[in-house]
Amino acid sequence: MAETSSLKVEVVSPERVLFSGQARQVITRTSDGEIAFLPGHAAFLGALVENHTRIYLSDGKVLDVAVHGGFVDVAPDHVTILTDSAELAENIDLDRARAAQQRAEDAMRGEHDLTVEADLRRAHARLAAVGGLPTTGGSAH
Repeated sequence: MAETSSLKVEVVSPERVLFSGQARQVITRTSDGEIAFLPGHAAFLGALVENHTRIYLSDGKVLDVAVHGGFVDVAPDHVTILTDSAELAENIDLDRARAAQQRAEDAMRGEHDLTVEADLRRAHARLAAVGGLPTTGGSAH
């Protein structure tokens, strides 16, 4: 099979296809840590956690996406992110994301449950996608 310099990338939620296009690289996060996919990557299927996914487009731009769980399906020539919910950075309201983070942090100070923790992870993913929170490093695969 001829090596290609790009991947077909799709970000799909139940409501719609959020993105479909060509990219040079995709960086996302699974429960094992951050992982990067380049053209020619071995087949991979993984569960995603809330994260700031970066899609390095073929034209040199970067598409920032807040992904709220789901799965990533990878083949040598494509990456598909299947998620219940994801947001393109351009559609995220920074002030609302900061307010959501504050509410979740306040709730964490009292008695909380897994829902509060998930709310905080979603807020962090949104803030990271819009540049309001630094992307934390993880183990690369």
